Amino acid sequence: MHSYIKNTLTFTFLALSFISCQQEISQEIIVYENDFSEGNTTGIENANLENFVNIPVLGFYNNEELILNLSELPSHKALRITVDILLHDSWDGNVPSPGGPDIWYMKLDNQEIMNTTFSNSPCTSTYCLMQSFPGEFPNQANPKTGAFNGNLPGRCQHNGVLGYTSRYIISKAIPHNASTATITLGDILVQENAANPICDESWSLNRIVVSTLEL
Repeated sequence: MHSYIKNTLTFTFLALSFISCQQEISQEIIVYENDFSEGNTTGIENANLENFVNIPVLGFYNNEELILNLSELPSHKALRITVDILLHDSWDGNVPSPGGPDIWYMKLDNQEIMNTTFSNSPCTSTYCLMQSFPGEFPNQANPKTGAFNGNLPGRCQHNGVLGYTSRYIISKAIPHNASTATITLGDILVQENAANPICDESWSLNRIVVSTLEL
């Protein structure tokens, strides 16, 4: 397994805004963890096992949703959802039609908790397609801002070309106390000028971890 993929889980984006400065997490229990190395996709809808640079991922998605269903959760006040995603080829960030915007989102129990864009664009004085991450769309940030690794090889349209897959490790903590949870990861990719949309741009999931938090 390539060293730039198999790393100790590192958080590059952490949202805990619902917890005040006086509150502390008294207990955190991992209730789901999967890097798909054993081929287990139980409880995941639209789980397509693939490989990217010889590592297992769920992919390759283009205008699709991936849904994880959890049940029998222990008592808790919040969930922490951490995803390790790979964005392949020509993500165009915030640009308008026909090339974008290229949106990626996360929902918990059908409530949107993240709606942003990503860009794999080169960025020079004459050409730079901005993205919204680490903010929400339509915020403006440079391409690959917040990426754990922005220099991985492209998958299809830019197959083997370094810089055309970006890896992001995103962690969100959300108030939640139900015994079940449905986590949705999805995209809205605009590619009106692409002959082969899924080759033009796609994404995959390298790892997901869900834990309950007690405050």
